Amino acid sequence: MTVSTRCAILLTAILTAGCLNPFAPGIDRSPAQSSCDPSTVEGVFQCFQAAYTFRDTTVYGQLLDPNFIFVYRDYEIGIDVTWGRDEEMRATYGLFQNAQKLDLIWNNIVSTSTDSTRVNVVRGFNLTITFNPSSIERVDGYANLTFTRLTTADPWKILRWRDESNF
Repeated sequence: MTVSTRCAILLTAILTAGCLNPFAPGIDRSPAQSSCDPSTVEGVFQCFQAAYTFRDTTVYGQLLDPNFIFVYRDYEIGIDVTWGRDEEMRATYGLFQNAQKLDLIWNNIVSTSTDSTRVNVVRGFNLTITFNPSSIERVDGYANLTFTRLTTADPWKILRWRDESNF
């Protein structure tokens, strides 16, 4: 092997050792930063969307008040069905585990009433649940949400969610 060939191989090895393969990027070891902030009601909506997008029950659970109640209308039997925080977390965990992808879009706010420690918001949403490429569900409707906090310094929590969707 000639000196020029050795130099070319050595130079190539040095140059490629520092290059990153775009098809195998390195691991990002910096701590995750969330752009959602539950100190505002809009921030809770952003956290809610992030929890669904990343299927993260830890983020989702932090949004729910300990006295949380979920309500939906069962049209087949003509009654409202309710459950508490524990059942909501189990149901959401099941959804997050069984879905390959969740796309939640918050739409316009239809109505709102507010004071310093309680807010009620009715807001449209579109949710696309991809279980697999041949099983995709779309849910459209309104979320009637009541937010609460003990003091104005506390983060907002979802106290009550009445699902007014087509599902």
